[in-house]
Amino acid sequence: MARAKTKFVCQECGYESASWLGRCPACGAWDTLTAETLPVNSRSTKAGIGTGTGPPVPLTEAPRPQEDRLYTGLREWDRVLGGGLVPGSLILVGGSPGIGKSTLLLQLAYAVGSRWGSVLYVSGEESLSQTRLRAERLGTLSSSIYLLSETSVPAILEHVEHLKPVLLIVDSIQTVFIPEIPVAPGSVSQVRESASLFLRAAKTGGLAIILVGHITKDGLLAGPKVLEHLVDCVLYLDGEGLQGYRLLRAVKNRFGSTNEIGVFTMTSRGLMEVPNPSEVLLAERPQGVAGSVVTACVEGTRPLLLEIQALVSRTSFGNPRRLTTGLDYNRAALLVAVLEKRAQLPLSLCDIYLNVAGGISISEPAADLAVCLAVASSLRDRAVDPRLLVLGEVGLAGEVRAVPQIDKRLEEARRLGFSRFILPEGNRTALAGEKAEIYYVKSITQALELAI
Repeated sequence: MARAKTKFVCQECGYESASWLGRCPACGAWDTLTAETLPVNSRSTKAGIGTGTGPPVPLTEAPRPQEDRLYTGLREWDRVLGGGLVPGSLILVGGSPGIGKSTLLLQLAYAVGSRWGSVLYVSGEESLSQTRLRAERLGTLSSSIYLLSETSVPAILEHVEHLKPVLLIVDSIQTVFIPEIPVAPGSVSQVRESASLFLRAAKTGGLAIILVGHITKDGLLAGPKVLEHLVDCVLYLDGEGLQGYRLLRAVKNRFGSTNEIGVFTMTSRGLMEVPNPSEVLLAERPQGVAGSVVTACVEGTRPLLLEIQALVSRTSFGNPRRLTTGLDYNRAALLVAVLEKRAQLPLSLCDIYLNVAGGISISEPAADLAVCLAVASSLRDRAVDPRLLVLGEVGLAGEVRAVPQIDKRLEEARRLGFSRFILPEGNRTALAGEKAEIYYVKSITQALELAI
């Protein structure tokens, strides 16, 4: 009889300890270490896909992939993955409860089944009748989609061997388990070992596997961090609860860029693609209102026109309030300090609220100048030209620095009717033959004089 080994594992980060601890030394979480008993010989299920693969070969002689990507027809999904599903890949999809993960994957199963072959959809949280009811509502009923209500990983892999689908969807990784491991489903050991078996099945069988993962209250994927290292792609589906838009982002992608985003809108018929998000995001922009400035950001290969909104009002308390939505708070505080120091704007006694309309988050510094002009516009209660687009990175000395991919940004802006531009002086050379009404600025004070 195999000897048993007891260890204590943190359910937040996967830290292992020989004895119980009240606080995890790795992540600092309290009361998260639970006892797990594993037989010594049960570790054979641990990830190991290198058995019997032959001797090492030079990189130049390594075999090329035999199959192309599986283009699904969902352009936003294919854009995020870099051109479609890769056979033999393991993908992890996370998101808040009710955000639309199961809806998106059922639509994906319908698209793949219509083009490439059978799809096995494993639901550990819903019955077969519940999944069919959702498929009828979405209009995704198809004989190419096979449903399986199963939580045992070996049983799931047996069905995969028999059916040989092109795509396997497991909803979710926290509900499946390996019977040989005597711990509850969703624990660190179960999640890690189950993902390892799915990884081995994907690499040896050549099918694409998508795992659905739960997230914690902090917005991070639940389970050990090794889960994110095992998979090929980590995708997040997020969006504001009261907004109809959903954003699909790639945090990790071995087959493409992690800067691409897919934009969907939630409807009664499921998630619908938004091919022109800039036009949708600016559809309700107010005209002639102070504190509204439009800028252009680039997410991967897609330019997005976004509206920066600012509200500046005199504070009633000793400490003025600063609040940002969609912008980095520290970056916004830095820009406010630059405005007060370099442009002599009296902002120390004002509450400042900044927002990116549409629930989009901006991370690149190309929107700095637009944020500064929005704050100045609201402070002086003067609206900027609605046809004006502003681009530029702002430094601590008040200088305006050049931004990359300027041609792509201006092309998208002209398509939506913008005819005036305030751009950094550093981009003048790249736009030497441009005939649009462009004003080049070197400092933030020049931009303020032109716009307001």
